[in-house]
Amino acid sequence: MSNRLSVSSPRPSISRPTTPRPTTPRPSGSRPGTPRHSGSRASTPTYNGSPNQEVTIGCKVFVIVNKDKSEPPEFRKAEILSTRLHNGVTEYYVHFVEFNKRLDEWVPLERIDLSREIERPSNRKRAKGGVRDTETPPPQTSSMTNGNRTPIRNPGPTGMMAGQKRKISALEEAHNEKRKISKLDEVHNSLSEIYEDFDDPGTPGTPNGHSIGTFSKEQEIEKLRYSGSMTQSNSEISRVKNLERIHFGKFDVETWYFSPYPAEYANSSVIYICEFCLFHFISERQLRRHLKKCNVIHPPGNEIYRKDDISFFEIDGHKQKTYCRNLCLLSKLFLDHKTLYYDVDPFLFYIMCKSDAKGYHMIGYFSKEKESTEGYNLACILTLPQYQRQGYGRLLIAFSYELSKKEGKVGSPEKPLSDLGLLSYRAYWVETIVDILTEAKEHIDEITIEEISQRSSIATADVLQTLQTIGAIKPYKGQQVIWLSDVVVAAHKKTKAKNHREIDDSCLQWSPPIFTSTQLRFI
Repeated sequence: MSNRLSVSSPRPSISRPTTPRPTTPRPSGSRPGTPRHSGSRASTPTYNGSPNQEVTIGCKVFVIVNKDKSEPPEFRKAEILSTRLHNGVTEYYVHFVEFNKRLDEWVPLERIDLSREIERPSNRKRAKGGVRDTETPPPQTSSMTNGNRTPIRNPGPTGMMAGQKRKISALEEAHNEKRKISKLDEVHNSLSEIYEDFDDPGTPGTPNGHSIGTFSKEQEIEKLRYSGSMTQSNSEISRVKNLERIHFGKFDVETWYFSPYPAEYANSSVIYICEFCLFHFISERQLRRHLKKCNVIHPPGNEIYRKDDISFFEIDGHKQKTYCRNLCLLSKLFLDHKTLYYDVDPFLFYIMCKSDAKGYHMIGYFSKEKESTEGYNLACILTLPQYQRQGYGRLLIAFSYELSKKEGKVGSPEKPLSDLGLLSYRAYWVETIVDILTEAKEHIDEITIEEISQRSSIATADVLQTLQTIGAIKPYKGQQVIWLSDVVVAAHKKTKAKNHREIDDSCLQWSPPIFTSTQLRFI
């Protein structure tokens, strides 16, 4: 005799008389055990206090991406990284799965879809020999396998057999992890080739239909690679973005990453930065008072290049520490892999500016070590978001190689590069190398990889990697030759037809700085 209550004819149990509870008829097509909703589902679900719907750090939920309520909602899976109480409202810092970190943002509870199942963080943690459940009691004995201590139980023959199975499973899992990592590397390499573009992809500009004074990360989505930026420090991965927007000159720019500005700035919706001296302020009133006293109209360095409205200034980090430190704080907002903020003495900074009647407005910059043992000609490069996709990134790269030509050296950028930096360099290398090969073909000259490196000041390893990327190295009669396909030549002609800014070496008034051993001793 069953003790279950029937919906159509409830009746008490025979063994224990009880009063039947009122029940709600289940809609047709529903299954027992599934939640029942009365009426239509609300467009914005809210938290009803159920433990199963509680949003905590580590959970994966679906978040509404588009903020315009007039459009149908678009959902994207995201992981909760942090929470905060902002103006009396609980907000969640989310990272969208399989998307770049620069799209991370704070969202209120209304933008989280609680009607879908919430993916909880796993209770399993990785041990040395594989994956071990946290509820599993610690082993009593252990043995050595290939120099690594692998715990096993030893309750008897059956336990020994189970322990051997667990060891074999752990080794197989470790082997599978290596295979997965190798497979990810192959995918990453293929992505680098797929995203190869000859139209300067790393120097983005403002799409049509947007105001010239407002730039947001929504405008960057179209050109983003759906993978995390390279980083030199694992601790930087978990950093939560502390600033939402900056006011720089006449632009309001949304930030991308964490930067170690003072802690009190985190509670401000926007911080204000002087575009000439790079001092930062927490209110617009403070900035206006500063501008009345600030008489700086250009970066504090020597102007070494000027053509039309473009100028370059060289700044020694040892002589202008305050300016260079403020520059590093600013650039960290848009560079995830940058880990240096205050130790600016070993570096030279080259600031690219655009001049008008009010002064010299910073567009971007790059830095290089005063003495690089690895032969790097560039340590860090940035084009500010409001000037991206206008060809300025390519101009910065070309200027760094022009300095290398003046020094009589070949150079390479410091690794690892950021995602957009990699695309910018790859586009510049392809254009420059194909240009040299096309010129050599017209004069019917033979040319080697070393000669290409000497003419362009691009390191031989970068030349070889670029030629392999575009498929220009072919086997011929037992040797390797350089051969350009029709597709590469057509793409090169299309790129050269565009009106790119070029560096005029006759406008460069610069000689390589010489530092004595005494000057380099404390760097």
